[in-house]
Amino acid sequence: MEDTEGLHPSAARVAMALRERGIKGPFHQFSASTKTAAEAATALGCEIGAIASCLVFVLDGQPIVILKSGAFRVDTAEFAELVGGTNLRRASAEEVRASTGQPIGGVSPVGWPSRLRVFIDVALSDFHEIWSACGTPNAVFATTFDELRELTGATPIVLSRP
Repeated sequence: MEDTEGLHPSAARVAMALRERGIKGPFHQFSASTKTAAEAATALGCEIGAIASCLVFVLDGQPIVILKSGAFRVDTAEFAELVGGTNLRRASAEEVRASTGQPIGGVSPVGWPSRLRVFIDVALSDFHEIWSACGTPNAVFATTFDELRELTGATPIVLSRP
């Protein structure tokens, strides 16, 4: 589905917010989960590295978002040191929902209740088209590295690790 019609109401709200910010999509909703990068890549028929996982962490007590390539993991100790922090941990499901208004596996890069500090993995720039969650664990949208960086005000960072 390339239009927002027929999307889950949460995904439709995110898609409309993205369109208002100049993101054209397309927007897709699947009957199967796209909650993980592997599931999304399978559903879309793309490389796992082209999935922009939108993950919420807590850095020294403050929620942050890391947009990372689905092909890599975040080394929390290394990341905290890289950005001048001391303690980085994955946010709980409750913290993710409170920070973004969205569920784990469906966190999009827009529609959050307040502005969050965002970092983007430069490995995503290797792909002409990347895919990110659209507010639910079954909806995604297409974008580019530059669009995603501009959309979120993200700081580019090298965090690609197998």
